[in-house]
This record gives sequence, structure tokens and C-alpha cells, in this order.
Amino acid sequence: MNADTAPTAAAEPSDAAGRPPVRAATPADAEAITRMRSAYVLSSPFTEDWVRQCTDELAPRLTPEGDARAFVVDAPDGTMAACALGLIHPVLPAPAYPRGRAARVQIVATQPEFRRRGCARAVLSALLDYLADIEDVTLFELHTSPEAAPLYRELGFSGSPALMRMTRHRQRAGAVPGSQPDSTWVPPQQYADSLPRAAAYVCLYVTDEDDRPLQLHSVYSPGHPWHMIGGAMDLGERPWDAVVRECREETGMTAAGPPRLLATVFGLPREQRPYSTLQLIFDGGRLTDEQIRGITLNPREHDGARVLPLAEWEALMPARDFVRLRAVEEARRTGVAAYVDTWGNA
Repeated sequence: MNADTAPTAAAEPSDAAGRPPVRAATPADAEAITRMRSAYVLSSPFTEDWVRQCTDELAPRLTPEGDARAFVVDAPDGTMAACALGLIHPVLPAPAYPRGRAARVQIVATQPEFRRRGCARAVLSALLDYLADIEDVTLFELHTSPEAAPLYRELGFSGSPALMRMTRHRQRAGAVPGSQPDSTWVPPQQYADSLPRAAAYVCLYVTDEDDRPLQLHSVYSPGHPWHMIGGAMDLGERPWDAVVRECREETGMTAAGPPRLLATVFGLPREQRPYSTLQLIFDGGRLTDEQIRGITLNPREHDGARVLPLAEWEALMPARDFVRLRAVEEARRTGVAAYVDTWGNA
């Protein structure tokens, strides 16, 4: 890469404020950038075959989907007065570059007649600003000559000309200059501790052959005297596996499946219950009279199983429990899964 090292009396492209007018390069600029590299960066110029090959490779990389970004200054005669090209690539993240995005400044070149007019500084500054502010690049690297190194040091690079590096971040409002950037990563346990707590439950909705719901009578929960087969999920357990386990433990039956979700029920935390509750209610099918008579209850949990028409259950359970039962019956009848989010509010 060269710097503005030779004075010239040639006309200088400039905008209304006297600055070189910089624009973003497009795939159509690929050949001109390649020829600038050939003429002013490489120790030996390209043959025409290599110009065509490099142009064909660079052009698609200058698209938004590609990894190349460049800025140029046009000369009055339509040629390219100056250009700066950077190639974006991933690196492993670190506190200095938390997004893991880096860029190598591959080319900074100026035609001799436009040197010492600020063109190289203009295209390079535009490139660095774009990469840092738009592409979230935080690590920059380049190789340059001893003569050009002072320009890069002015812009924040350090190191020897053989490898100069810079880290740069979008400045947050109120941030202390030079402070370490915030990272979105937190330790797993800290992240887990920040999440809202919820206890997960599963239920199995079972009826007789006349679609009358079956409910079990609890020996330990006066607040929920009658409820569906089910319970809390164990740590690491999948919902349907929990259904199969609870059904076997509470009734001696095996839930056959396949899993068919009827309802999702959410409850807010309540007194004596510091966590939210999330219930997944599955369809357990229809049982024959013989199957119902064969239910074997766990006496530590239930002392009765009863089948009643839906309407008759309303008087036997709290309002929130009946709202849930009615929603589940409706879901099975219509084939549309139910969502209830007021279970803990009634």
C-alpha cells in the first residue's frame, strides 16, 4: 500500500468543502481497483490475464453478500484517482473484538498525480468508518511500507509496517474513551439466574366412551380436589415421557400415544407458589368401562376416580380448574389446541 508521498501540481478532485469526494465502490469498479493494485501496490505488475482473473474474482465480492468493501475517489478524466479495499473475515472473539469480525486492509493506492492531496486518507477513513460502524468490524490489520506507516498510525494503527493492527468500536453514549466494550455473553449460571422461574407440569385428558371427563380425587390438595392425570416434570424429562410416567404411577395404565397436545395452560406466581406454572395437556383417548374399572390408584396421591358429564364437574372444583377442563374438552371436540393464561389468576 502506498501513501501520499509525492507532490504534484495536477488538478485535484474535491467536493464543495474542498475534500476529495469519496464514494463506495461497486462491482463495476473491480477492474480499476485491480489495475490500481497492479500499478501501485505490487512489486511486479499483473499481466492482462491476471488482471482479468483478479477482476472476475473481486467483482462478486464487492456485492453486499460478498466479503470485500472499497471506497474510491474518481479523477476528473473518469479514471480512478484513489481507492481503499478491505476484506472482512471472522476471528475468534475476545474482549477487544467481541463480535469476532476482522478486516484486512488489502489496498490503499493513489495515482501519483493525486498524491499529497488527502485522497488516500479520505478513502481509508471512509473504509474504516464503514467497516466499524456498519459491518461491526472491530479488529483491523494491514501490511504497508515504512513510508506510508505514519498515515496509519495517525488513524490508530500500531505495530511495525510488516503487520499493523488496530481495534476500534462504535462509541456508546456516555462511555469512557478507551474502556473495554460491553459483551452480550454472560456465564451460563448468571444467565440462568436472570430468567423467570416456571414449574413445568403435564396432564393427560381422559374420558369414557361417551366423552365424559375422568378426574382423580386428591388426598393432599384440598385446593384442587379433582384433577386430570398428571404432575410435575422431573429434571431433564421430556413432556411426553413425563405423561407416560405419571399415568403409570397414578393409574397403573400405560399412555399409548402418539402424543397429541390439546392445551397449554399458564399460571402466574401466587402466594405459596413463587414460580409461574406451565402445563402441557395431552389427549389420553377414550376408555372403556372395563378399563376404567381396572384403574389402580396410588393411595398416597388419590383415593377416587370418577366419570361425570362436563357440566357436573363445575360444582366440584374451583372456577380456574373448571375453566381449564372446559377449554381442554373444547380443544378435543374442535381439533383446535387451547391456550389458557389465567389459570393462576382466578
